[in-house]
Amino acid sequence: MKQMKITALLLAAALMLGSCGTMNYTAKGGAIGAGSGTAAGAIIGGLIGKGKGAAIGAAVGAAVGAGTGVIIGRKMDQKAAKAAEIEGAQVEQVTDTNGLPAVKVSFADGILFDFNSTTLSNESKARLRELAEILRDDTTTDIAIIGHTDKAGTYEVNMKFSKNRAYAVENYLQDCGVSPAQFKQVTGVGYNEYDESLTAAENRRVDIYMYASEEMIQQAEAQN
Repeated sequence: MKQMKITALLLAAALMLGSCGTMNYTAKGGAIGAGSGTAAGAIIGGLIGKGKGAAIGAAVGAAVGAGTGVIIGRKMDQKAAKAAEIEGAQVEQVTDTNGLPAVKVSFADGILFDFNSTTLSNESKARLRELAEILRDDTTTDIAIIGHTDKAGTYEVNMKFSKNRAYAVENYLQDCGVSPAQFKQVTGVGYNEYDESLTAAENRRVDIYMYASEEMIQQAEAQN
């Protein structure tokens, strides 16, 4: 019975992923919430990440309904639209471990850092200041920052660079007024997260995730 349940959840996840390709965050939030809840949401998050994303999501410990997903999806629509206006930002739809819509903002290494450096350029700081305005606007948004690396040099050296770049971004966003309490995960990843579809320079990047905190989920549930 358990095997059948897992298979059914995987099938539901596959069907939703196939049908949500052109949906905005609002519609996707409703579709995922209506069909799953926490268990299937974790499966969907894993399928979308395929080892290249972050396991993000508040530990709510309960299924999240469709109405809640729609409300949070609407919030993520607004955040994604604002983030897309930042020069050099690449904005993607992702799904957190609760099956809720989230936003990933990526900056390539060439935008954020000089080669072999963890020091933010003035241009990078200007772009991060714009992102900080979005993050400050809603303190119920949780944040994860993941630094990535290329394959040049030793694993240990690259891990140090990816982590320190993530910390540099976190520190500057806090300098710009983003609450330290919003940062739930700040780390770097190594060769195991290298994306062969990208160039080495594109792999030297920092990904910033915006997703629903437990407080945001509770507020959305209270509106249903």
